[in-house]
Amino acid sequence: MNNAPQSLRRHIAIFGRRNVGKSSLLNALTGQQVAIVSPEAGTTTDPVNRAMEILPLGPCLLIDTAGFDDEGNIGELRNERTHRVLDQADLALLVMDQAQDLSLEKEWLNELRRLEIPTVAVINKTDSICDIESVVGQIYNALSVTPIKVSAKNHSGINDLREALAQAAGNDEGGSLTAGLAKPGDIVMLVMPQDPQAPKGRLILPQVQTIRDLLDKHCTVVSCDVDSLEKSLDALHEPPALIITDSQVFAQVYEKKPEQSLLTSFSVLMAGTKGNIDVLIEGAKAIDRLTPQSRVLISEACTHAPMSEDIGREKIPRMIRKKFGNSITFDIHAGKDYPDDLQQYDLIVHCGACMFNRRLMLSRIRRAQEQGVAITNYGIAIAHLQGILDKVSIP
Repeated sequence: MNNAPQSLRRHIAIFGRRNVGKSSLLNALTGQQVAIVSPEAGTTTDPVNRAMEILPLGPCLLIDTAGFDDEGNIGELRNERTHRVLDQADLALLVMDQAQDLSLEKEWLNELRRLEIPTVAVINKTDSICDIESVVGQIYNALSVTPIKVSAKNHSGINDLREALAQAAGNDEGGSLTAGLAKPGDIVMLVMPQDPQAPKGRLILPQVQTIRDLLDKHCTVVSCDVDSLEKSLDALHEPPALIITDSQVFAQVYEKKPEQSLLTSFSVLMAGTKGNIDVLIEGAKAIDRLTPQSRVLISEACTHAPMSEDIGREKIPRMIRKKFGNSITFDIHAGKDYPDDLQQYDLIVHCGACMFNRRLMLSRIRRAQEQGVAITNYGIAIAHLQGILDKVSIP
């Protein structure tokens, strides 16, 4: 579990005022000195991530944040970064250390509820609070929640906190990548061209995740590149039940696939697992409404150094410009960089988001919808541009 990718880990964000012991709590949960701890308020300036396994939750990513009561110009920037963590939080810890003015905590709890982020309230530093039950009662009266009592200093209550997190998380492990497309015993063919973007000696993450998903279903997995597709098909005693291809060669694979074989792509599978696939399919229709004056946002989860024939930076823009003219403007944003103002765009084309957790991708889709901007993803956009989206199998 310690080797699980961050995108597959449950993201647990720790929020609270400065000096309530958020970093100490992170260290107590991990059993390691991960975050710097100091009695001076404002020690944590940027979100700090720590990947680990928390039983009974499993693989998690703990995110320590700056105090949401920070002040001044720098404090405003820190508060902004803290607020952005909401986009990726699957679970939240709201940490307090006394029954002080709880107006900020109430604002944050309301926002967490609005975003439907399961939240566990925590009162820390119980080793130094004389009348703890009175403080718990005051917190309940102000926030209508009963906090878990812990002391990060002596580790009391940490097991109770782990159990509360597991209960708040529920059973939200997510479904299969190939849900509805592959069943146990099926032969599934993966068409995986190894272009310059693929790391030498390794497969890219969507391919690895798909293979693991199929093996867990006890499918027979056959892999090839596009040049050996026909030879690989001839070697099988029966046509594969499903062919999963790189979106860039959708059209080539579609021309050669057996009639009875379903066809989809790694990017489409990611759309079904990481986002709202119905919204992304509907968003592809906006491609037909583009004009030579349109502006399109290409959004990548990765921050890799672009190479020649990059799918997002070169291939998709070239396909769109070929259809609508060279004057269309494309903006590229990578990693966690995502504009606040999306209304300047006629369309957002997002990558498969294999590097993001589902919560972060859904937050981006939600923000696009709130601003009335169509959003789709690489594989769905390519299938639409090539006129075969209705032939593609959707998970």
